[in-house]
Amino acid sequence: MSETSTKPYFMRAIYEWCTDNGYTPYIAVKVNAASRVPMEFVRNGEIVLNISFGATSSLKMDNEAVTFKARFGGISRDIYVPVENVQAVYASENGQGMAFEVDLSEALHEQAELQPITAASKVPAAALNSASGNKPVLGLAVVNTKSESNPAGLASQSEKPQESQKKSEKPSLKIIK
Repeated sequence: MSETSTKPYFMRAIYEWCTDNGYTPYIAVKVNAASRVPMEFVRNGEIVLNISFGATSSLKMDNEAVTFKARFGGISRDIYVPVENVQAVYASENGQGMAFEVDLSEALHEQAELQPITAASKVPAAALNSASGNKPVLGLAVVNTKSESNPAGLASQSEKPQESQKKSEKPSLKIIK
């Protein structure tokens, strides 16, 4: 019998630490065919999800996956994220948390296999049954590339080229020392 990974235990510990201290826990996820997330919010194969009590319903973090229900654009969605796809768990207010290595095989990275989920999509049945010292601190840079008036994220003719370049940058996690 193989040894159980420590990753889900660390994920639950950081989640609990965030909630105990009044912070908002987020997870950064590498999306592949095994993930069930709203594809319209995925950027460069990654998505960041708010997993706070107020943003989720029926949150379950077990040793295999993180599952919950959440609203995206007013539509309730079932979310399924395998533990091996979680890149980081952290507090949005200060970036403190833990980052993990994500090593997914190339077969799982194939964008052609990624399918958007709908409100009617179901989670697989198996899923249902440091800011001080020299410690690295996880930081998050989020760039919104879409707006209500410009849903495609395209630069208008009145915008300067530098502004349109900033809007096309992908959100990324950075380790700050």
